[in-house]
Amino acid sequence: MHRLSRRPAVSSILRANGSRYRSAAAAQSPASSFLLTNSGVEGDTSNKWYSVLTGGSSLSGTGSALRIQLPNGMLLSKRYESTAAESDASSPPPTGEKYEYQAEVSRLMDLIVNSLYSNKEVFLRELISNASDACDKLRFLSVTEPALLKDNVDFDIRIQTDKDNGIVTITDTGIGMTRQELIDCLGTIAQSGTAKFLKALKDSKDAGGDNNLIGQFGVGFYSAFLVADRVVVSTKSPKSDKQYVWEGEANASSYTIREETEADKVIPRGTRLTLYLKRDDKGFAHPEKIQKLVKNYSQFVSFPIYTWQEKGYTKEVEVDEDPAEAKKDGEEGSAEKKKKTKTVVERYWDWELTNETQPIWLRNPKEVSTELYNEFYKNTFNEYLEPLASSHFTTEGEVEFRSILYVPAVSSSGKDDMVNPKTKNIRLYVKRVFISDDFDGELFPRYLSFIKGVVDSNDLPLNVSREILQESRIVRIMRKRLVRKAFDMILGISMSENREDYEKFWDNYGKYLKLGCIEDRENHKRIAPLLRFFSSQSEDYIIGLDEYVENMKPDQKDIYYIASDSVTSAKNTPFLERLMEKDLEVLFLVDPIDEVAIQNLKSYKEKNFVDISKEDLDLGEKDEEKEKAMKQEFGQTCDWIKKRLGDKVASVQISNRLSTSPCVLVSGKFGWSANMERLMKSQTMGDTSSLEFMRGRRVFEINPEHPIIRNLNAACSGNPDDEDALRAIDLLYDTALVSSGFTPENPAQLGSKIYEMMNMAISGKWSAPAAEYVPQQDHQQPAFSQPQNQEPMEAEIVEPVEAGNHKQ
Repeated sequence: MHRLSRRPAVSSILRANGSRYRSAAAAQSPASSFLLTNSGVEGDTSNKWYSVLTGGSSLSGTGSALRIQLPNGMLLSKRYESTAAESDASSPPPTGEKYEYQAEVSRLMDLIVNSLYSNKEVFLRELISNASDACDKLRFLSVTEPALLKDNVDFDIRIQTDKDNGIVTITDTGIGMTRQELIDCLGTIAQSGTAKFLKALKDSKDAGGDNNLIGQFGVGFYSAFLVADRVVVSTKSPKSDKQYVWEGEANASSYTIREETEADKVIPRGTRLTLYLKRDDKGFAHPEKIQKLVKNYSQFVSFPIYTWQEKGYTKEVEVDEDPAEAKKDGEEGSAEKKKKTKTVVERYWDWELTNETQPIWLRNPKEVSTELYNEFYKNTFNEYLEPLASSHFTTEGEVEFRSILYVPAVSSSGKDDMVNPKTKNIRLYVKRVFISDDFDGELFPRYLSFIKGVVDSNDLPLNVSREILQESRIVRIMRKRLVRKAFDMILGISMSENREDYEKFWDNYGKYLKLGCIEDRENHKRIAPLLRFFSSQSEDYIIGLDEYVENMKPDQKDIYYIASDSVTSAKNTPFLERLMEKDLEVLFLVDPIDEVAIQNLKSYKEKNFVDISKEDLDLGEKDEEKEKAMKQEFGQTCDWIKKRLGDKVASVQISNRLSTSPCVLVSGKFGWSANMERLMKSQTMGDTSSLEFMRGRRVFEINPEHPIIRNLNAACSGNPDDEDALRAIDLLYDTALVSSGFTPENPAQLGSKIYEMMNMAISGKWSAPAAEYVPQQDHQQPAFSQPQNQEPMEAEIVEPVEAGNHKQ
């Protein structure tokens, strides 16, 4: 943190209207300032001068200034409101020489104000960056020319505002400019003094390699006209004995340069910019607004930035006693009376350090504790929970940048981040100046949009407004390295001894990584080990692909999976029967995105992903003789069933995946599965034509060992035209549709078939026996009566038994 330097009173620098000048100058002319004497600090007898922007009246040298005793022993003069605009208006500056801009300024100014910068508030960022460059230049030149600094060795930037009149003043103690430099740098639009200085350093053999200058394009100064109608630049170079004033207006074709003749506006060194804001932009003259912009854009500039802020302290003051109460107290007795007091807040103005000069990412990671990383994360991104992980790194070589990345504990914006890459989670700095946090996937792909952090680069390719990244090879290299570091950070969470850490991460960001399987083929090898799924052997907890591969059988060649809408549906599917008998583990893909992600992944560690609901399932250990016998026995039945079902199925085959179910309907090898078909049907903008094409190939597989199939085999041999047998095939197909996860085309018709079969199965099984009918002869006798003295007979239910193709 920076502090105000302490100097002897004789050489103190007075600050008036945002400018500074020596005390010798103050003795010759009235100074708008007040003196704070810190007598409460032991060993500190220095005096400090602070500007109060007074107008007309002087507090110094009159001997009548009002002073207030502060609690810490400081003497404070009477508060005066800011009236910088009035003093400027009362004494119009003398007329200077006129110069024409070296460009068609009307068009160029319009371009800068209306097109170049997308946000007005960046004017302060640009002007502070220019001030920082000026300080940097002087600091660099003073190494070889110490006389340039003279007695003033401090570098700082001070911003003062007058909200009543809409004035912002920015003062720096940098290199300043001579008359010719004013013409070259401010008179020629888009000519950058910083760029020239960098070129001179590059050409010089004695130049150092670490030059942290910001401005390169030469248009940063003109961003002042985004918010100002008139800009006055007063500058003093240590190489010149004179101070010059540059003045220009928005949309004007000329500017003026004159020598500063007013003694109270002389500054020892540096530049003072005074912005007279437009009517609609006077909100930028509020001290709180300026302080907020400094903290947002220029918090990590290497020089201290002070803003003029109103402060206050509390004190006790006596209160005048009410005469009536005083008389009452006198009548009660001569008891000791206590003086009545009240607490009041005294207001005053003072400089306040607004920025931090040492960003955390420039420090050695070994010197930064986890608590500091977490505190920086919470303050920067307005979070209240500590991150799951962080990564602080520096890349060198072809592209150099520093970065700190974080994995948030929870997704801050919900699932919308997956479709909106502009999450403002990455803050981009160039030479410690904040540029933007609004990107469209330049630095991070969409599926890693949940990652938060800062990136600081000295040579990042930007456009002239510094707000838009230019697509280039450097950006692509930066993106690759950032993505790689992000994966390393996530992998570290997955390898944590506490399994709950990664489960928490997966609950929040698992879908993002699955999206990465679809969108980023180059990083499949990094994404795949991070994926987690339920399985037939782990229904209560998720496992990774590495764990699955370790549990594979010695002769198992593939990774099996089944896609469904829930774990319960997946574990009860008929596709799983034979694999469960062989103790083969099957992954359960229960999220809508899972199946597409796995299909894009294709394989893992040379093991292919196989959908057990697709045709041509290979479970190994084939018995060719048995298969040949089965085909001979049931081949005619398969053809008979195919003929009955027609175009509903592509073929009828003998299944090797069933053990208890009579049949199953599997998808074509390159068609949609039942789960995918269900998802596509639910899409609002789904294409029905593609739906028909992708689901067209379905294979009807039968279990030759099931009694129903054996009975149908007998019907095929004896009486293939039997209506009951054909209706049984139709019902079998509709039932297979439901059990396999498909949706019946006519649910009502399926229900009618099931009711009919139920009626045949339970007809008369629990109903009462038929009563004997008796003709009615007596009105008192019922029409139906049971025989007297005779036990009721039990009806015998005879189940239908098929013999051949005849029902008995």
